[in-house]
Amino acid sequence: MEIAVIGSSMVDLIAYTDVVPKAGETLEAKEFKMGCGGKGANQAVAAALLGSDVIMMARVGDDAFADNTIANFQSYGVNTDLVEKVTGISSGVAPIWVDKDSQNRILIIPGANKHLLPRDIDAASERLSKCSMIILQLEIPLETVYHAIDFGNAHNIPVILNPAPATTALDLDYACKCDFFVPNETELEILTGLPVDSLDEIELAAQTLMDKGLKNLIVTLGERGALHMHGSEKTYYPAPKVNAVDTTGAGDAFIGCFAQSYVSSGDIATSIQRAIVYASHSVTGKGTQTSYGDEGVLA
Repeated sequence: MEIAVIGSSMVDLIAYTDVVPKAGETLEAKEFKMGCGGKGANQAVAAALLGSDVIMMARVGDDAFADNTIANFQSYGVNTDLVEKVTGISSGVAPIWVDKDSQNRILIIPGANKHLLPRDIDAASERLSKCSMIILQLEIPLETVYHAIDFGNAHNIPVILNPAPATTALDLDYACKCDFFVPNETELEILTGLPVDSLDEIELAAQTLMDKGLKNLIVTLGERGALHMHGSEKTYYPAPKVNAVDTTGAGDAFIGCFAQSYVSSGDIATSIQRAIVYASHSVTGKGTQTSYGDEGVLA
């Protein structure tokens, strides 16, 4: 059973600093790391590390980062048949600042990710139609996301949409076509325009999305775990206490693990619980993909 991740690939440029510079200020950071990232790529790698067969559909540039990105996918066992280079365009890049509290600030330069188009899904339809799940995010054009959702529906393939980075331009009618809609607290706030400072406020904001007709809403809550809403039911799942070092990519770890578990078991509750444990483990290491574990994390 193969999972198709249709989405973004980025090169992460990560600076670890006690204080983020103010405008016009230059500071010395403690450490720098460069790695492969992007929400789609991270989710693909997480699912592959946990044993899923994963195919990535993405676009990279024709720069120095492209071959390294493709080789990185292959090193994790992710199929790259649908990863292609775009001539004259840079690969996606994400400068990331991680502060002393392990919180991250991220800028995204999409580059080639903006060149993954609906026609590319049609061109790969024979391969994609055999997949058991499609995972999507919002670091590629919205029209491509919508086309992929329609493709999944037409072929009876479950679809997970992670609305990240969140935008009010997202057509929630398409979100309602997805089997799972998985925002974090910040994304929930952006999508609803409502405060999310307490669990009560999170529930109220989440309910406004459910009222639109979502099938399954899973709100990831960081150290507080996750909230699952389905119909009139709501369930909170706690997270284990860990020593957080870097929260970058934790949401992607959750998505990748949830997809792997759900495709294998069909059990939503178990899949959420496993995904929380896996994502919690990821914040104990630095970086994105480099902080992800294998099946042993869930043993």
